Amino acid sequence: MDKKVEQTYEIMEVCLLAGKIMLQSGGETYRVEDTMMRIAASFGIEKSHSYVTPTGIIFSAEGSEPTKTKLIRISERSTDLKKVAMVNSISRSISSGELDLTESLNKLKDIEDLDVTFPMRYQVAAASIASGCFMIMFNGGWNDFIPAMISGGAGYVSFIAFHRFVPIKFFSEFLASFVIGLLSLLFVRIGLGHKLDTIIIGSVMTLVPGLLVTNAIRDLMAGHLVSGLSKGAEAFLTAFAIGAGIAFVLSFL
Repeated sequence: MDKKVEQTYEIMEVCLLAGKIMLQSGGETYRVEDTMMRIAASFGIEKSHSYVTPTGIIFSAEGSEPTKTKLIRISERSTDLKKVAMVNSISRSISSGELDLTESLNKLKDIEDLDVTFPMRYQVAAASIASGCFMIMFNGGWNDFIPAMISGGAGYVSFIAFHRFVPIKFFSEFLASFVIGLLSLLFVRIGLGHKLDTIIIGSVMTLVPGLLVTNAIRDLMAGHLVSGLSKGAEAFLTAFAIGAGIAFVLSFL
């Protein structure tokens, strides 16, 4: 293979890996496209094109030879803004000439393999405290703080556990909100909770797709209609799953 052609493929691999990490970690569509094109330009590919959706990335590079195009599939997405920031930092280093092609690829592979999430006990503790604080924000009383904490923490644990067995977010969110509604109702029935609505509202806030809604709106405003609408639809399904789980508890119990 011609050396120039081989280098072009390596540049495309770096661009696609950077885009993949950002998209899987919750980055906006326009940010992913812009980062990929900036990296390509820094390595000498002035004419590049990227098309990003929540489930895939298409990237092409123009040159003296026929245009080369690559596609990668995105199957898992989460929220990990630290990885997004790390890829942005590498992109700036590439633009300033501090990293060559091999170093960039190795650093991106290290980021891809890096597990920067907090331990589960910290995540559950944060979800519990956030649930209690959200309950206070929605005009709840301090006497409902502990029930909201327990319900929110149990709901978050349920979501993680159910998602491992059934890797479909809709069912995991439905079952987690069902657990939240059930515990909230139980606390009120036995007298430990007082205002059922504020306990439920505070507890489900850890499941609400806030980042997804924000990214959907930002993508729509930036003109990425396909990504914006698909993210908006995903956020709607999440909200529907949460509402359905709570409604099931209140209707049949």
